[in-house]
Amino acid sequence: MFSATPPSPCFHKPFLRPLSPSTAGLISKPYVSFRPTTRFVHLSSSITNWRFSCFKHDESSSLEHTVSETSDDTFPGEIVELDREQPNVKHNWVSNFRKVLDAILSADPWAVPWTAKTILQVMLLWITSFWLVGSWIIPFVAHTAGFRKECLTYRGQALYSLLTDVVEGITGIAILKLCLSSFRPLSSDWFKFSIKGNWHLDVGLGCLMFPLVNRLSQVNLNLVPMPPPSPITVSNVEQSIVARDPMAMLLYAIVVSVCAPIWEEIVFRGFLLPSLTRYMPVWCSIFVSSVAFALAHFNMQRMLPLVFLGMVMGTVFARSRNLLPSMLLHSLWNAFVFIDLMR
Repeated sequence: MFSATPPSPCFHKPFLRPLSPSTAGLISKPYVSFRPTTRFVHLSSSITNWRFSCFKHDESSSLEHTVSETSDDTFPGEIVELDREQPNVKHNWVSNFRKVLDAILSADPWAVPWTAKTILQVMLLWITSFWLVGSWIIPFVAHTAGFRKECLTYRGQALYSLLTDVVEGITGIAILKLCLSSFRPLSSDWFKFSIKGNWHLDVGLGCLMFPLVNRLSQVNLNLVPMPPPSPITVSNVEQSIVARDPMAMLLYAIVVSVCAPIWEEIVFRGFLLPSLTRYMPVWCSIFVSSVAFALAHFNMQRMLPLVFLGMVMGTVFARSRNLLPSMLLHSLWNAFVFIDLMR
């Protein structure tokens, strides 16, 4: 493609650009002098740039025109790159995506002072406490107080769910604090929660992934069909939406859009993802923590979308090292699903 030999001394006939009418009126009987100058481009091949000086008689004033290179001026086997290239939107998009991918692949791991034993201990205790509080402790306390969840109104059930979720979250944070107490103080990038930083664009790009997450939900349902609906399997949230109780819907919105994102992001993105970087790269930690996040929902019909959503939130968190962006993205997704159920 590129010629390794220097240009031939026999130059091609240059391309002359016509003078403008105003310039042509100022010049009479011009003579043309050729002065070759050589310009090097980053392709390591030289091309000849011709200048034409047009003089009126023998006066010292001159008007020089630099003739731009065209395909006629190139030598055989040479390719001349234009100084100004047309913008390539597709190339820019791919380039930006590669920058994000490279940033994740080359991201530095967290300084993890604990071992796999502590990681397993925290996760097992969190899952166990989640199950005990929601399935045994809260129902036992409610039964002791003299009421059952099934007998409550829609608002009562919504309040019951909110209290249960708050107790589960506080218990999980208490377990996390207790298990990591011997490793304090932690470095500044652990459990960071800050409004500062350039993370707003990442959250916006994450929201653009919501239609794809929704599409994966349909694919997952085709692979693992949902069992036939029955009054027992219909959730309290769906029953409240059907009843159109505004107070109950507000309480459920707080549960799914505020409480759940806070507790889950602290555990899966704040603790599990960084902890795994002690044994694997950041990108692999994002994937493994996303699988654990999906499995913790105990719903095979939502496995694929939850894994993908976890990877999106994990990427946002890994780039910012800040829990607020992933919590906000998680909250927006849950709100998106909740609003979709209300239609």
